[in-house]
Amino acid sequence: MHPKSLAIKDFTYELPEERIAKYPLPERDSSKLLIYNQGKITEDTYRHIDQYLPSDSLLLFNNTRVVEARLLFQKPTGASIEVFCLEPHPRYPDITTAMTQKERVTWMCLIGGASKWKTGQLLEKKIPHGDKTIVLQAQYLEKIKDSFAIELSWTPSSLSFAEVLHIAGMIPLPPYIKRAAESGDATRYQTIYALTEGSVAAPTAGLHFTEALFERMQAKNIRRSYVTLHVGAGTFQPVKSENMEGHNMHAEFIDIPTTLIQQLIDYAGRFITVVGTTSLRTVESLYWLGVKTILTPAIAPAELTVHQWDAYELKADHISVQEALTSLLQYMKKQQWERLITRTQLLITPGYTIRIPKALVTNFHQPQSTLLLLVAAFVGTKWKNIYKHALEHEFRFLSYGDGCLLFR
Repeated sequence: MHPKSLAIKDFTYELPEERIAKYPLPERDSSKLLIYNQGKITEDTYRHIDQYLPSDSLLLFNNTRVVEARLLFQKPTGASIEVFCLEPHPRYPDITTAMTQKERVTWMCLIGGASKWKTGQLLEKKIPHGDKTIVLQAQYLEKIKDSFAIELSWTPSSLSFAEVLHIAGMIPLPPYIKRAAESGDATRYQTIYALTEGSVAAPTAGLHFTEALFERMQAKNIRRSYVTLHVGAGTFQPVKSENMEGHNMHAEFIDIPTTLIQQLIDYAGRFITVVGTTSLRTVESLYWLGVKTILTPAIAPAELTVHQWDAYELKADHISVQEALTSLLQYMKKQQWERLITRTQLLITPGYTIRIPKALVTNFHQPQSTLLLLVAAFVGTKWKNIYKHALEHEFRFLSYGDGCLLFR
């Protein structure tokens, strides 16, 4: 059966409001950990996760950094306007380029109170910063599909947009955490290894990891590496259609160096664990990008992206992971690329064959979400047993909650 026919009603469960974690635990690695291996469920904490991973294996994290994407403006009338910066305008080739813009930038945004803001109208806010005052202005340009093109400009013009957001913005907590962001969220809704700015949501499976845990992994020769996928607000978008054919999967930027692709080639057939659904989507997308360079060797760089249904419609059964990644690496060298920056719209559902990781670390996800579909693709119908166990044994759910280590 083609995944387009999957009914989203088959991927639901009852999630009581009180099971959604509103705050993180005081210590990152004290969160509960459900381990699912060969049909058996056991429990522990993240502090001991190294004991369940094989030595001489590879652990992959997403090192994206959450930006302070929520900006609040006030009209002269007193009406409040919230600007939620989703992603750069299509004119920019990638998020990093847009983040490093100085003086002005155009961003695609969601607007709270959009009916009160007319096209061309300028909003302004002043933010004291040290011995200076930052003046930030926002101009409504146009509506494009479900978001708005907003031009943001500021003084001093020497500041980058990333710096402006850090000073003037607020961390955008997920919509199901029904409280205002607090000062502690700036640290706790960020992994300790966050590096590349561009996400509007954290890769939350990584929130549980600490330096002490990394040291124990190193002693066991569990090697760490990093991919970058910038998480968009679409990660929280529920599937509203009856079946998956009617759902438009959100696209997200990935940024991968050639060294990481070579490492995946070296570890092909060995034990790889991915931390988070975003890391899984990234490495599986690399496989499909490699497949495209094999099936269409002269593919234009602008066309080297992953679309929603590629994994189910491209003929790739005969192409191994090593072959696909080697071809992708050769393509990059031909283009003289040190990094691969593109978008992926890969949808992983039951019916998808996982090719690279043998284990997945992830939090517990919302009912009827594409993230839950991904978990079901990884462990099969046993996802119901896993979630039933978690609900019955007081696990905390969603971004600030507990998590699981799943072996396929």
